[in-house]
Amino acid sequence: MKEMILQTKVLVCPYGELTDTDREVVDAARAATANSYAIYSHFNVGAAVRLGSGIIVSGTNQENAAYPSGICAERTTLFWANSQYPNEPVETLAIAARTEQGELEVPIPPCGACRQVILETEKRFGRNIRIILYGARQCYIIEDGVKALLPLSFNADFLE
Repeated sequence: MKEMILQTKVLVCPYGELTDTDREVVDAARAATANSYAIYSHFNVGAAVRLGSGIIVSGTNQENAAYPSGICAERTTLFWANSQYPNEPVETLAIAARTEQGELEVPIPPCGACRQVILETEKRFGRNIRIILYGARQCYIIEDGVKALLPLSFNADFLE
């Protein structure tokens, strides 16, 4: 039996060390949390993407009393961006969250379903998406795309 070791490189920095370009997309995600419809969990999530053209698109989580009918901010944002700008690759995805007490101190990662959608978006455009996870105390930057967060991922190659 062999052992396989999977590693993820994550850059950690305070918000102030982000570039102006990164702060712009992170700020859009932070602002989007105010539009979240999270009346059940009170966990407001905002996401924003920077497209290849520089356009920034944002979205939020949308809850529903029938819990499986809700959708995460990351998927809302990516689906809207891909439907409105079908030829624009997604370069950067930023995610931020807050509760009734304010912004979270540490970043939240995307759930498994969102990771799968990010993977499909990377496949669609043939490039990795930089992921920035915002926390009031620190930010995480994943430069290598979602496979760093979703090792041994299921993709279209398995369907051939």
